[in-house]
Amino acid sequence: MATVTYDSATCVYDGADRLAVDALDLEVADGEFLVLVGPSGCGKSTSLRMLAGLERVDAGRILIGGRDVTGAAPKDRDIAMVFQNYALYPHMTVGDNMGFALKVAGVGKAEIRERVAEAARMLDLTDHLERRPKALSGGQRQRVAMGRAIVRRPQAFLMDEPLSNLDAKLRVQTRTQIAQLQRRLGVTTVYVTHDQTEAMTMGDRVAVLKDGLLMQVGRPRELYDRPRNLFVAGFIGSPAMNLFPLPVVDGGVRLGEQVVPVAREALGRADAAEVVLGVRPEDLEVGGVGLPLEVDVVEELGADAYVYGRAELGDRTHVVTARVDGRRPPAKGNVVRVAPRPGSVHLFRAADGERIAA
Repeated sequence: MATVTYDSATCVYDGADRLAVDALDLEVADGEFLVLVGPSGCGKSTSLRMLAGLERVDAGRILIGGRDVTGAAPKDRDIAMVFQNYALYPHMTVGDNMGFALKVAGVGKAEIRERVAEAARMLDLTDHLERRPKALSGGQRQRVAMGRAIVRRPQAFLMDEPLSNLDAKLRVQTRTQIAQLQRRLGVTTVYVTHDQTEAMTMGDRVAVLKDGLLMQVGRPRELYDRPRNLFVAGFIGSPAMNLFPLPVVDGGVRLGEQVVPVAREALGRADAAEVVLGVRPEDLEVGGVGLPLEVDVVEELGADAYVYGRAELGDRTHVVTARVDGRRPPAKGNVVRVAPRPGSVHLFRAADGERIAA
């Protein structure tokens, strides 16, 4: 086990007009499960491959356990990587796949058998050790790939979207198993995904990237409750936060016919005639006085339902999402009124998208 440190680590692909990863400063604590998340092309997989030694570091350093591995070959970094496509050898049995890296490293046959058997017990693969990958389900293949990493007893696990090839139900089940296994082993883990729900449910901390830049890193609840900027606010949370550019008026900001109260000090920090107000779907109250919302779609989920509709604010039409009682949802085509719950709003500067502290 070891800490992992990105020290202003930078990567630029040949011929690219921007940095793939731009001066990334990030430290992963010993035994921590850190998730890198962001949209396609944000630099998360490149960051992981830099750590693995599969992409060059053009500036800065990468350290594992305090040792500078920036120029080290992948085999000399004492890490184990789990890929999206599992990368299993089709002609080998499950047991041989799991123990192959140890065999190449010259580990004795008895120790290989012992480590493979131990990992198989952890992953419920004991009855499948003599099968070949084609005889396994997607979830079982993914566990074999995990087992191959576990037997090496590395300082760090690196996982590049390992669940993306599984169906939705199996993804939920397997992500729980991975999180439980990581906590049991206590191995430092860096995990890449584009799925923010996966990130929020698995990671001790989550790092959000955009265009090669680190937007925010923190515990899942911290990112949800106090997003640092508009990008994090819109990316973290499902459904996404509602964001409204609104004029500043005396006492707050104007949302339709109502004024949402905002402290004078916060508005002073905005130093602008317009700010962006954010409110999560669960923090919009339906009924009474509020912003008129024409319902386009109702997504019924049992106890809860999500209403998607359109609201007019000045000359702009906004798509708005609100969570409502799943037993009494409004019908499509109805007009309902929505208003933020007191104290539940987020404020951002319109000019640069940065959070305004309330």
